[in-house]
This record gives sequence, C-alpha cells and structure tokens, in this order.
Amino acid sequence: MATTIENYFAPGWRDQPHTCAACEWKGSSRAMVMELDEDATEYVCPVCENPLLVVLHPDMAQVQAAAAGGNAEAQEQLQIIASFPRPQ
Repeated sequence: MATTIENYFAPGWRDQPHTCAACEWKGSSRAMVMELDEDATEYVCPVCENPLLVVLHPDMAQVQAAAAGGNAEAQEQLQIIASFPRPQ
C-alpha cells in the first residue's frame, strides 16, 4: 500500500526510506519513478513499478501558508507564479 503525503511542504518526505512490499527494493523518492497527475504525483518502485508514495499537489492557499511560514520552496513557487504575465 502506498504512503500518502498530504502536506507537500512537510520536511523530509523526499528522503524518507521506503521498502517495496512486492520486490523488497529500498530507497527514497529521489530514486523512484515519478508518474505525474493533475492532483498528485505517484512514485513507483524503479524495479517492479509498485506504487510506493503518493504526494498530493498543494493548492494556492497551502503554498501561500508555507511561504508565509518561511518555506523556501514555497516562496520560490510564489515568485514563479508572480512572474507569469497577467491577462489585461
């Protein structure tokens, strides 16, 4: 069963070790295969493709709250969003 991360900005989830129940591969999300979806990113075992981790994408309110709390990644995301041209 895959672990679900509901708070994208929670520290440490990228480096947390996981063990695949199907093939016993061990590693972090950094070594897994990413499958991007609109609402989440699924990370699967690089050996057998068993789903190991699901990370829900943050909405704007979550990004803003994390940025206000000092999260550097969230602050960077807000800067990227602010650089997009706005319709006149």
